[in-house]
Amino acid sequence: MSAAVTAPPCHNSRPSPLNPNSRASGTPSIAGKPNAVSTSTTRRHLANLDRLLVKPPPLPLPVQHRRSPPAAASPPGDGDGEAATPDGDARSGRGGLLNALNLSTLLPFTRKPAVDEMSPRSLAYMQRLLTLSPRLSPKGSIAGEWRRYHGGDGAWEGLLDPLDHNLRRELLRYGDFVQAAYTAFHSMPSAADAAAASSNGQHRTLVLPDRSYRPTRSLFASSSLAIPPWAARRSQAPGWLTQRTSFVGYVAVCDNEREVARMGRRDIAIVLRGTATCPEWAENLRAGLVPLSDDANADDAKVAKGFLSLYKTPGDHVPSLSSAIVEEVKRLVALYEGEELSITIVGHSLGASLAVLAADELAACLAADTNHRRPAPPPIAVVSFGGPKTGNRAFAERLQRDRGVNVLRVVNAGDVVTRVPAPIASRREGHVHAGGAELRLHSGDSPCLRPDAGPACCHDLEAYLHLLDGFTGPGRPFRADASRSVARLLAYQRPSVKRAYVERARVLGFEPASPRTATANGACADGQYGYLASPT
Repeated sequence: MSAAVTAPPCHNSRPSPLNPNSRASGTPSIAGKPNAVSTSTTRRHLANLDRLLVKPPPLPLPVQHRRSPPAAASPPGDGDGEAATPDGDARSGRGGLLNALNLSTLLPFTRKPAVDEMSPRSLAYMQRLLTLSPRLSPKGSIAGEWRRYHGGDGAWEGLLDPLDHNLRRELLRYGDFVQAAYTAFHSMPSAADAAAASSNGQHRTLVLPDRSYRPTRSLFASSSLAIPPWAARRSQAPGWLTQRTSFVGYVAVCDNEREVARMGRRDIAIVLRGTATCPEWAENLRAGLVPLSDDANADDAKVAKGFLSLYKTPGDHVPSLSSAIVEEVKRLVALYEGEELSITIVGHSLGASLAVLAADELAACLAADTNHRRPAPPPIAVVSFGGPKTGNRAFAERLQRDRGVNVLRVVNAGDVVTRVPAPIASRREGHVHAGGAELRLHSGDSPCLRPDAGPACCHDLEAYLHLLDGFTGPGRPFRADASRSVARLLAYQRPSVKRAYVERARVLGFEPASPRTATANGACADGQYGYLASPT
């Protein structure tokens, strides 16, 4: 066995500049401490390596908290942050990827934010927005005031300014229910396939984000218009785009007893999506007002002809939307007779107008049944996201005064759909919104969306839910601890998201789907990327 050979020391070699304990040639250390020049050189080399390896920078504290105690570094109510390491590096652990979203080292605090920049005020609080499964805040009990949260006792008075956090949570859940309807439709858009899959009353691809609710029946809307066969043959669009009948929503009921106890009642939800097919788009353009019944007088309630057509027209193999809703709600009310019940009808865009029509008819039908069997019908409320004007003033007054239905209209100030159709010649017969309350959002309040976001983004349902998640009240700043994911927003409305978020998402390996990919995967929805940009 050969003996080990020891290399002689090389007195001419220079110490590595990356070793902070080494001395620079000819420069002694002071009091046994590392040389200041060597330490500076080390830091410079490490910084260069970080840039070459695209290493996320350390997460600094926001400017407004640097003079505060360490406990004040997190925004109130934010329980998702991780404890910082002693050297201030919070990249380790499950938050490492998300901490890279902080752009404070790239955007100097002294520079005024431009259109494509994120607000420095929100950088440290918006760092986890690309996560697909944000941790939700605990649900508060509303059992004692559920009628107030449902629109009774003053139509949400005192809950909107500032926005009550429990009401925000309820509205976001109903909005996610509508997103589930969009997803179910685009995953199985063929009416024939959807009807066959719904033979047991439930759409096969429908998955609710809140498992406390159980879908009980799929709903279909049929147009009285039909695409001419020659036009359908010449069209390059898929067959479902021109079909007369389509899956439009569903009925669900809360069957989780713990959730029933938290809400103070058992809730029946009727969920309706917006425009997705050519016949539905054509019906939106039929804005002329017509009576709700054939024997109505000239001064009676009237609604837009196209909305009424979609609501009342039966399909070839399915009943009308009107019949299906009334039949299923009556069945559920009878099934849970003796319990405290509520009916919530929620819709986006076209679905919001259909929700108003359904509320008017349900209130009348249940009141008629009450006269014979029950002491009082369940209260009915409508939640409208980006809904257009549905009928005339007589219809709006009848809905609120005679039917006892209040409508909470969630409106984006930049959404043109909420302002159509315009009033016609006679002021008496002009289109108006249903009575209730309005919750007005602004795209410019979001730290993620560009201030010049286009009409499609302003009408997009996911943009509505993103703004609602951060809304605290008129004129108030965006909620610092808003935690709704922006992943879907990047997929649907990427051109309207600030470039800083898009670029940082790309660096992190999150590449949002392109418009074509989103459509091919069944992800498009009313006002989002897809074959049609619907006015409602």
